[in-house]
Amino acid sequence: MSAELAQQLLLKTLLPLSLLIAAGGIWPRWHTGISIIGLRREINRLVLNFFAPVLFFAAGASATVDLGILQVPLILGAATLFGLALAALALFATPLGRGLSRPARGAILLASGFGNVLFFGYPFLTTVFGESGARYPFFADMLATTPLVWSLGVWIAYHCGRHEEHASFLRMWLTLPPVWGFALGIAANLSGAGIEPLIEAARWAGSPTIPLMLFVLGLTIPWHDLRPHKVIFAALAIKLALMPLLALGIALAWPGGLSEPGEAAVLEAAMPTMVMVIALADRFGLDTRMASLIMGWSTLAGLVTLPFWLGLLKGLAS
Repeated sequence: MSAELAQQLLLKTLLPLSLLIAAGGIWPRWHTGISIIGLRREINRLVLNFFAPVLFFAAGASATVDLGILQVPLILGAATLFGLALAALALFATPLGRGLSRPARGAILLASGFGNVLFFGYPFLTTVFGESGARYPFFADMLATTPLVWSLGVWIAYHCGRHEEHASFLRMWLTLPPVWGFALGIAANLSGAGIEPLIEAARWAGSPTIPLMLFVLGLTIPWHDLRPHKVIFAALAIKLALMPLLALGIALAWPGGLSEPGEAAVLEAAMPTMVMVIALADRFGLDTRMASLIMGWSTLAGLVTLPFWLGLLKGLAS
């Protein structure tokens, strides 16, 4: 990794990410009379129903769609399944899971497998790859992470949690506004319609998505409770080390060798735990404290491990 890229990564990505997350963490100390859970819920609802759909539309409508980009969701999907399987093996077939409740195991499973591929991935990959890198997080999210979260992820939460939900996985996935925004964007892209002004307007209208969700991430991390635990470190090892390691192996073995989409897939597999895990834990009665702890630790550790994986990739590519 060149000194120029390292400087850009620090100033244009890691510093703003850290400031937004820190702002979310500090905000409750300044405004003690507000409900953090209520604030988080309203921001999530606003992003899910308005900002994210228009941003996904802009991404789908402007992306260069080719077979090469499918490498990203395919590798990420394989790494995610690997992470979930490894976490399940550790929790249900080794002493590591002894004494843990099913809701705690379910939370650990989800936090070990699902990464923040969009809200962390978008600023990171656009800094690394420039304008071409902006498409990778959206395809990774729509074609790998989101389908897996709302199928296998919900199934895990459904069977491990304490709840009264009667979930229809396909129905939940199909009612997500970002899914329809992305689908409409891809349809407009493939139609060849000249709607560049609309795309620019949608990109501008959706621009608060990333900062708001990083702020929510700071709100969600239990800063007062970030104490080390062997189960948490096992989850971090799976999420931040073993998943990207498998993704790297697949990317290197891919026909044609290590390419830009392959590098993007490895970096997406190395992203820290996604915020959606907390929402699933809330909804299905999983151990939200455990999920929050893993998300917090993975976010902080990811600020160090992501540059490591990037440096390794650039070294292999040179």
